[in-house]
Amino acid sequence: MPKFRYRARDKAGSETTGTREAGDRFELARALRREGYTLISADSKEKKKLDISSFLVRIPFINRVTITDKIIFSKNLAVMITAGLPLTRALEVLSRETHNKKFKDIINNIILQIRDGHALAESFARHPKVFPQLYSTMIEAGEKTGKLQESLLVLANQMQADYDIIRKVRGAIMYPAIVLTAMFGVGIFMMIYVVPTLTQVFTELNVDLPPTTKFIINVSNLLTNYGLYALIGFIVFIILFIQGLKTRPVKNAIDVLLIRLPLFGPLTKKFNAARTARTLSSLISAGVPILESINITGRVVQNHLYTVVLEEARVNVQKGETISATILRHEDLYPSLVGEMIAVGEETGESVHMLIEVATFYEAQVADATRDISTIIEPVLMIVIGIAVGFFAVSMIQPMYSISSQIS
Repeated sequence: MPKFRYRARDKAGSETTGTREAGDRFELARALRREGYTLISADSKEKKKLDISSFLVRIPFINRVTITDKIIFSKNLAVMITAGLPLTRALEVLSRETHNKKFKDIINNIILQIRDGHALAESFARHPKVFPQLYSTMIEAGEKTGKLQESLLVLANQMQADYDIIRKVRGAIMYPAIVLTAMFGVGIFMMIYVVPTLTQVFTELNVDLPPTTKFIINVSNLLTNYGLYALIGFIVFIILFIQGLKTRPVKNAIDVLLIRLPLFGPLTKKFNAARTARTLSSLISAGVPILESINITGRVVQNHLYTVVLEEARVNVQKGETISATILRHEDLYPSLVGEMIAVGEETGESVHMLIEVATFYEAQVADATRDISTIIEPVLMIVIGIAVGFFAVSMIQPMYSISSQIS
């Protein structure tokens, strides 16, 4: 049985430390609770064995908690609470059922926090990278109103809608990304293995080469002679590019660019309209105050232009203005239908219902737009590939004709 070095606190608030054998941390916590102590932390004294899974869990992309994990978790937790299971018991069941080690550890930590007397929302808030503010806020609203299971179902539906819409947008750009990557790989292969052979022929025959052929040969020589340096430079460029995308000025520039692009501008507007409406409806229906709902929605939308508009709406609502009035003043970002529908909901007292209608409508619009973009991108890709292949073929075949003419 493993030994644990622990810290615990009694009812008077004084802390104590010690070492004790226990099957796991939960058994240790139960034993201390029977003695009037609350477990604060516990570390195993046994030597840790080399475990590949424990190493992989630290790599974000390998063992990350997906949105699907959170959807299933929220729905199952809502069902168990509705069935009357105690909260910690329901969480223990979900911890056993999940195959994601990182998520299992998080759920177990939440269980310990609840047993230490913390609220469920507070326990979720301790893991902001997995459970963002939207999640913990709606859980808090559910706890206060006694409708925790309803809040969990609303969250599950919210995440499902977000997942569906993001999946469709990613699907629209996946095909061209794969085609361009394959074309890039074939191009490098040609430059390294095919072009040098032709270059040797041209050199031996002392043929005058056109500028395009010289350009391709120079690129081929660069990749052949300095391939390792080129690879390192490319990797460094990608790393710097990704880091640059995370900086605020670059993010803001991309946000503006996405709004103004011919094909992606309308799609971006519909996507953000759907996300704004869906998030607001979820928060308001859960009983979150309107000002806090607008504030959280501003953090949920990814484009800073929409964050600015929602912050303006929050300030104006404090002054007695309606949300729709601010939305209608920004028709360059939100389609006019969004403001009109919200205005109708505010006048009739059916804001949540109208927001859901707006979200559903624009989610369908995004789905249609992504299909249209996919249809348009395919012929454009064919043209790009044709130009690239034609440029390479003409550049390498033209000297061949010169050789043929000299021989004849």
